Amino acid sequence: MDAASRLAHLLPHWVEHNDSHAEQLAEWAEKAREAGLGGVADGIEAAARAMKQANEHLGNARAELSMGEGEESSS
Repeated sequence: MDAASRLAHLLPHWVEHNDSHAEQLAEWAEKAREAGLGGVADGIEAAARAMKQANEHLGNARAELSMGEGEESSS
Protein backbone atom coordinates (compact mmCIF):
# COMPACT_ATOMS: atom_id res chain seq x y z
CA MET A 1 0.00 0.00 0.00
CA ASP A 2 1.43 3.35 -0.98
CA ALA A 3 1.64 6.32 1.38
CA ALA A 4 -1.37 8.13 -0.10
CA SER A 5 -3.61 5.08 0.26
CA ARG A 6 -2.43 4.49 3.79
CA LEU A 7 -2.99 8.13 4.74
CA ALA A 8 -6.47 8.06 3.18
CA HIS A 9 -7.23 5.32 5.69
CA LEU A 10 -5.37 6.79 8.67
CA LEU A 11 -6.47 10.43 8.57
CA PRO A 12 -10.19 9.78 9.24
CA HIS A 13 -9.23 7.26 11.92
CA TRP A 14 -7.01 9.80 13.67
CA VAL A 15 -9.77 12.43 13.57
CA GLU A 16 -12.31 10.00 15.04
CA HIS A 17 -9.81 8.93 17.70
CA ASN A 18 -9.08 12.54 18.65
CA ASP A 19 -12.80 13.38 18.78
CA SER A 20 -13.31 10.54 21.24
CA HIS A 21 -10.46 11.77 23.43
CA ALA A 22 -11.69 15.38 23.25
CA GLU A 23 -15.10 14.22 24.54
CA GLN A 24 -13.45 12.36 27.41
CA LEU A 25 -11.32 15.38 28.22
CA ALA A 26 -14.40 17.61 28.36
CA GLU A 27 -16.08 15.20 30.75
CA TRP A 28 -13.05 15.08 33.02
CA ALA A 29 -12.61 18.84 32.92
CA GLU A 30 -16.17 19.18 34.19
CA LYS A 31 -15.50 16.64 36.95
CA ALA A 32 -12.30 18.43 37.91
CA ARG A 33 -14.10 21.78 38.05
CA GLU A 34 -16.89 20.28 40.20
CA ALA A 35 -14.19 18.94 42.54
CA GLY A 36 -12.80 22.45 42.98
CA LEU A 37 -9.83 21.84 40.72
CA GLY A 38 -10.25 24.85 38.47
CA GLY A 39 -6.65 25.00 37.35
CA VAL A 40 -6.65 21.33 36.46
CA ALA A 41 -9.92 21.80 34.55
CA ASP A 42 -8.43 24.75 32.67
CA GLY A 43 -5.47 22.63 31.60
CA ILE A 44 -7.68 19.76 30.48
CA GLU A 45 -9.92 22.14 28.53
CA ALA A 46 -6.86 23.63 26.84
CA ALA A 47 -5.78 20.13 25.84
CA ALA A 48 -9.26 19.44 24.39
CA ARG A 49 -9.09 22.66 22.36
CA ALA A 50 -5.64 21.70 21.09
CA MET A 51 -6.97 18.30 20.07
CA LYS A 52 -9.79 19.95 18.13
CA GLN A 53 -7.25 22.22 16.46
CA ALA A 54 -5.16 19.18 15.57
CA ASN A 55 -8.25 17.73 13.89
CA GLU A 56 -8.58 20.89 11.80
CA HIS A 57 -5.01 20.34 10.59
CA LEU A 58 -5.72 16.68 9.91
CA GLY A 59 -8.83 17.70 7.97
CA ASN A 60 -6.73 20.10 5.90
CA ALA A 61 -4.27 17.31 5.22
CA ARG A 62 -7.11 15.04 4.16
CA ALA A 63 -8.43 17.72 1.80
CA GLU A 64 -4.97 18.10 0.28
CA LEU A 65 -4.80 14.36 -0.20
CA SER A 66 -8.21 14.35 -1.86
CA MET A 67 -7.12 17.11 -4.23
CA GLY A 68 -4.41 14.85 -5.60
CA GLU A 69 -1.45 15.60 -3.42
CA GLY A 70 1.57 14.09 -4.96
CA GLU A 71 1.77 16.86 -7.46
CA GLU A 72 4.21 19.35 -6.07
CA SER A 73 2.50 22.67 -5.49
CA SER A 74 4.43 25.71 -6.62
CA SER A 75 5.20 28.23 -3.91
